[in-house]
Amino acid sequence: MKVTIGQRELEMGGKYLTELKDSNDIINDMEALRGRLEEDGYLLIRGFHDRERIMSARTEFLRKLQSMGRLNPDYPMEEGVIAKENKGAMWGGAAESLQADFPQFLETVNHPSVMGFFDRLLGGEAMTYDYKWPRAIPHGGNTGAHYDVVYMGRGTKRVYTMWTPFGDTSLEMGTLAMCLGSQHFDRIRQTYGEMDVDRDNVATGWFSEDPIEIVDTFGGQWATTEFRAGDAIIFGMYMMHTSLNNNTNRYRISADTRYQLASEPVDDRWIGRKPKGHYAWGQKPSKSVADARKEWGV
Repeated sequence: MKVTIGQRELEMGGKYLTELKDSNDIINDMEALRGRLEEDGYLLIRGFHDRERIMSARTEFLRKLQSMGRLNPDYPMEEGVIAKENKGAMWGGAAESLQADFPQFLETVNHPSVMGFFDRLLGGEAMTYDYKWPRAIPHGGNTGAHYDVVYMGRGTKRVYTMWTPFGDTSLEMGTLAMCLGSQHFDRIRQTYGEMDVDRDNVATGWFSEDPIEIVDTFGGQWATTEFRAGDAIIFGMYMMHTSLNNNTNRYRISADTRYQLASEPVDDRWIGRKPKGHYAWGQKPSKSVADARKEWGV
């Protein structure tokens, strides 16, 4: 099977793309989970969330998309078929701005089962960023390869992203892909990985839009999988990731949420009733990623 990432076509099982493996076999062994997270850079957990809770949250997002005129009225709302304008949506914000429209979403990603898991995984009381990143990706949409640390690296570096799809998500809809081994790409970590988008104002903040160039130059291999509603993938700030293109006529609805130990320093852009978010990035002409990479020597 062939999939697309940006302008590139990759074959599943070929040189550049393989299958993510789940960690359900060790789900109750926290020491083993920590070891796998360190070694593989991610934890894919099938059925991490309650499926009914996920589907209730999905309905919230679909209702919002419908109210925005983003759904094709010729199809049932629950199918999430994209209107002809093909516009995406991103509803980033904290509870105060999300609660009215998306209470089930907040219940899902802040649920005691989620927080309890991170308490055990991190070995202490966990907290989650107040700011959440739910989004609906239209046809043709994808995200370039990046480390999350460049967007949220002012506190502890031991912050973990949880990516949750809200609905069954095939490869054709644009699943997340991890670059295996990229947490150990020292040249990238010491250059690009030290960037702060608000301080340095580098275009998208993405390292590359070419997944093949990354593998050919730095090593590793991309990995992805189909997701069922309830699945989640967890990874650290230095795990290079991207997404496959959404090649369907239906929205891919997903969210990024972040977790860390409450006792460690927190990036204050993402906490509080009204987090300030990215306050400087994009406010003036930005430096291209290509120019930044030349300066970094990568």
